Amino acid sequence: MNVAQTKMVPRVPVTCGAVQPIPVIALTGYLGAGKTTLLNHVLRSPNARIGVVINDFGELNVDAGLVTGQVDEPASIAGGCICCLPDEGGLDLALARLADPKLRLDAIIVEASGLADPVAVSRIIRFSGVDGVRPGGIVDVIDAATHFDTVDRDAHPPARYGAATLVVVNKLDQVADRADTLQRIESRVRELNAHAYVVGATGGRIDPALLYDIATAAQESGQLTFRELLFDAEPHAHDHDHVHADSVTVFTDGCVDPGAVVDLLEEPPTGVYRMKGTIAVRYRSSVRMYTVNVVGPSVHIAVAPPRAAANNLVAIGMELDTEAVRDQIRTALAATSGAAPAQGVRRLQRYRRLSI
Repeated sequence: MNVAQTKMVPRVPVTCGAVQPIPVIALTGYLGAGKTTLLNHVLRSPNARIGVVINDFGELNVDAGLVTGQVDEPASIAGGCICCLPDEGGLDLALARLADPKLRLDAIIVEASGLADPVAVSRIIRFSGVDGVRPGGIVDVIDAATHFDTVDRDAHPPARYGAATLVVVNKLDQVADRADTLQRIESRVRELNAHAYVVGATGGRIDPALLYDIATAAQESGQLTFRELLFDAEPHAHDHDHVHADSVTVFTDGCVDPGAVVDLLEEPPTGVYRMKGTIAVRYRSSVRMYTVNVVGPSVHIAVAPPRAAANNLVAIGMELDTEAVRDQIRTALAATSGAAPAQGVRRLQRYRRLSI
């Protein structure tokens, strides 16, 4: 297993004191499905700071040499398949290093071995003992050309479908009927997982916004970084070969009904894969701010940093009905008078406790 920190132009220091948990995204898929290709693609996104953990069988970390981008001080951690480590210590050590607030990472991606079980990988990340990280989703990469010959060969769909939050059907350019193949795989996924987001891709080209937050150019230094130059130099595929994400952002004033917000987080609008934002909740004698994050069916709620602005919520997905999504978010963020209803507070606090 290798740990690599991407080097970026330093950001302007954040004024708030609390550090928000870093999402840990697992990248799984059988050998040859295109995990490293997808990883290389998303690492070229110029406006994000990404930590990477690469897991290989054997002592030679072959895949680590394929990871492009500006990589600083790679460190090797022996141990083979991530879900076969004698304990979680190997991964926890890597996550603890990358979760250092001084690095100010936006996300950590764990590229698991092709032999890793996504169910086990998900469990290890979810129950990690490292402070400052949270589950950021399981991205399972599928080789569209060979999937039904190598992975999904039985009457019952493979258990890996049940763990995924995002299924990337890669190499669609290598099949005769893209739409039919994508629909067939999605139908199989739905037998085990009603909430997984399924997208098609070629060359692992998906929008990094589906995985993690990307800063705008105005939030970064004006000087081009190595990764920006690398991104600009990369041969760009035609738009139909690149999965583009849509986003909807809503701002409101006042304090919200936490029950209405939790309803939205538990049942996001159609097409939404991720949501994030900050909400204000009024108690009898105070107003408290919370950050909310949703990836697939996973809901994470935490106390917001000091001086966080509320209310705001961003929904990210594909082929969104933006007006319908905006209306649903506005309804959930509608201002209420007086203290928040007790039932809604209990639901919010339950997720907050589960998120610790």
